[in-house]
Amino acid sequence: MKSTQTLRRIALASLLALALPAAMAQNWPSKPVKVVVNFPPGGAADQIARAIGTPLAEALGQPVVVENRAGANGNLGGEVVAKSAADGYTLLMSSGGMVSVNPHIYARMPFDPAKDLTPVAAAARVLVFLVAKPTLPVNTIEEFLAHVKANPGRLSYGSAGNGSSPHLAGEMMKSQAGLFAVHVPYRGAAPALQDLLAGQIDFYFDPGIGLNQVRAGKLKLLAVGSPKRSPLFPQTPTLDEAGLKGFDADTVFGFYAPAGTPADVVARLNREINRILGTQAVRDRIQALGGEALPISPAEFAAKASEDSKRFGAIIRERKIVGD
Repeated sequence: MKSTQTLRRIALASLLALALPAAMAQNWPSKPVKVVVNFPPGGAADQIARAIGTPLAEALGQPVVVENRAGANGNLGGEVVAKSAADGYTLLMSSGGMVSVNPHIYARMPFDPAKDLTPVAAAARVLVFLVAKPTLPVNTIEEFLAHVKANPGRLSYGSAGNGSSPHLAGEMMKSQAGLFAVHVPYRGAAPALQDLLAGQIDFYFDPGIGLNQVRAGKLKLLAVGSPKRSPLFPQTPTLDEAGLKGFDADTVFGFYAPAGTPADVVARLNREINRILGTQAVRDRIQALGGEALPISPAEFAAKASEDSKRFGAIIRERKIVGD
C-alpha cells in the first residue's frame, strides 16, 4: 500500500513539474522584466536596449528595467544573467562578442555562453568604420593601405580593448593586407576616440560613436569594415572593395535569456522584439548608431553566433590575441 502511495506521489510530482513551465509561460509576464546590459551606459548596447525597452514594456504590459553591469569584456553581466532564474524576467543585451569572441580569448570563463544562455532575439548588426586623424596624409583607402605598408610599425591604432570588435577589425586588416601597425588597447571605444581626435593615435575602427565627428570634418572616414556599404555614407567603399576580399568585422547585438527559459516566453519575446525592430523610430535610432535593425529568429541568431565564432576564432588564433 505504501509503495502504491509513494508511486502516486512521484507521478503527481512529475506531472506538476511538467505543467509548471507551461503555466508560468501562460501567466508571463506578471511583474517587471529586467534587461542587463553588460557594457557601460551610453554605448551601443545600452542605447539599443533602451530604444527597444520602452516599446517592449508597452507590448508586455509590464515595466522593462535596464541595468548596466559592465566588466570583463561583457563577462560580468553575462554571468549575472546566466546564473539567474530561467523564468523570463531577466534578459541580457550584449554584443555578439561575448558568445563568439570571449571563449577564444579567455582561458577560463565563469559560465559557458553557448550552454548557459539561450538566444532570444537579435537587435542590430553593428558596423565598424575605419577612421583616421585629419592630419594623416591620405584621403582614400588605397592611399591609406599604401601609407601604412610604407611605414611599418610607425603608425598606431586604438581599440576598445583586446578582443573587441575594433581590435579584431584592425588585426583582420593587418593580416589580409600584410601591414604592421601598433595596437593600443583602451578601456572602451570612447577614450580611444578621444585620443584619435587629439592626434595621439593615427586610426581606429569606430563602432559608430564617432560618426558625428566624421560629419564635422574632425575625422577622415576611409572605409567600412562590412560586407556592404553603409547607407549613412554611401560613397564610402568597403574594405572588400579595396581588395581585402570577404572582409567582415561586423558584430550582432541582441538579447539572451538563461538556458531553460520556457520556449513560449522566448517565442513571445522574439515576436515582440522583431515587431519593434520593424518600426521606423527604432530603425532610425539604430541607423543613427551606424547599425541596421536585424529581426531574425532565435535559431538564426544562434547560427550567426556560431558562424562569427568560427570567423573571429580563426583571426584570434592566428594573431595570438588574449583577453585583458
